[in-house]
Amino acid sequence: MANYYRRKKPDAVFLNAKPINSANAQAYLYGVRKYSIGLAERLDSDYQPPPIERKKSTASTGSNNPEFTPSVFYRNIAPVNWFLRIIGVLPIVRRGPARAKFEMNSAAFFYSVVFFMLLACYVGYVANNRIHVVRSLSGPFEEAVIAYLFLVNILPIMIIPILWWEAKKIARLFNDWDDFEVLYYQISGHSLPLHLRQKALYIAIILPILSVLSVVITHITMSDLNINQVVPYCILDNLTAMLGAWWFLICEAMSNTAHLLAERFQKALKHVGPAAMVADYRVLWLRLSKLTRDTGNAMCYTFVFMSLYLFFIITLSIYGLMSQLSEGFGIKDIGLTITALWNIGLLFYICDEAHYASVNVRTNFQKKLLMVELNWMNSDAQTEINMFLRATEMNPSNINCGGFFDVNRSLFKGLLTTMVTYLVVLLQFQISIPTDKGDGEASTNVTVVDMLMDSLDNDMTLLGPTSTAGTTATMRAAATTTTMATPTVKQGRAGRRG
Repeated sequence: MANYYRRKKPDAVFLNAKPINSANAQAYLYGVRKYSIGLAERLDSDYQPPPIERKKSTASTGSNNPEFTPSVFYRNIAPVNWFLRIIGVLPIVRRGPARAKFEMNSAAFFYSVVFFMLLACYVGYVANNRIHVVRSLSGPFEEAVIAYLFLVNILPIMIIPILWWEAKKIARLFNDWDDFEVLYYQISGHSLPLHLRQKALYIAIILPILSVLSVVITHITMSDLNINQVVPYCILDNLTAMLGAWWFLICEAMSNTAHLLAERFQKALKHVGPAAMVADYRVLWLRLSKLTRDTGNAMCYTFVFMSLYLFFIITLSIYGLMSQLSEGFGIKDIGLTITALWNIGLLFYICDEAHYASVNVRTNFQKKLLMVELNWMNSDAQTEINMFLRATEMNPSNINCGGFFDVNRSLFKGLLTTMVTYLVVLLQFQISIPTDKGDGEASTNVTVVDMLMDSLDNDMTLLGPTSTAGTTATMRAAATTTTMATPTVKQGRAGRRG
């Protein structure tokens, strides 16, 4: 094994430590981080590093060292990013690695504003027609709920201005990922291998097609198909679906990075275990933990609104489906089923991927640390391992939406539990509404008698036994007479007409 050495670094290591200047990629590859596993494997195989070429232009790491791949995270989620920018979302200008900004005087923001204004006018026209449909309803309660469902589907238009408000935090998140990739390269000796580009490309192509098909089928089965009114629903449904896919890819990137980091750390301990190396991996983990928390904070209000919207739309669609199943499975139930399953799947993947990312960043890394053998390490390395383990305990790695709630599987379970409660209330309300108009008079007479008898039973405690019995007999006779007299009056009127 080659004798690895490194330059002395400051003793204090802070969470916001910046990586070495990317212009000195060859320097920190062959002089600073010589304990990295990538270089260790090369030296074990008698690898001879190429001579360092001094160039006048050192603008980026990629220009000096072709082995370093900058902006891996941004390149992997780029297909979904571009789709969101086409529909007027995420007006972020990015001129290079760690140079993403939100500028109100940029062409991207101007395009986003124009697209939003045109879409708002279109949505206003469609909403006006839907309001007229709701006002003209005279059917049962469940039909009114289905009509309101089309009005609720318009609400995602509010996500666009919310994302404008959060664009600065999202741009800062992209820049932090670029800094993390450089730091990962400095410590591990290779670029961050995410391999999500192909998956993101498939999502950006297939998901919009499925979204448009679901909207068209829903309008065919639940209302008259009007192309002029279907177009804005397709855009808004694509907006929610692609935001869910965007969240899925970000959480998947964090999960893969945490898994890779744990594997590299465990492999590094098998080769050599200096205390400085453990400290560097601890800083790298702290940066990844910070990225996990910043992901929830950067898209706080967007996904709070998304969670409430999905909860509302799922509740209405399932209620409409259950209220009509008593009459058999009809054509309208096809659209309601597609709407319910589509939104349940979207909510599940949002919660499940965030839960999986949090577990990989914290829990799985703690398992790796607990399995480390400390007997053969010196006291400094053991101290760093203990500090690393304490850092994983003290630094939360949950994806939290600005303090409102943690995005995990418990959120999905809690929303479903609340949803069941509201469905029971709505179904009880539907059952209590009389549906047969022919039984209206009889039900009214029975209700009057029941009210009289309930009132009499409540007053029995205030009256004596004798007077109560007499009064009860008198009231029952009067109620019976009233009930029996009604048909007689109707027959008399019928005879007069005859």
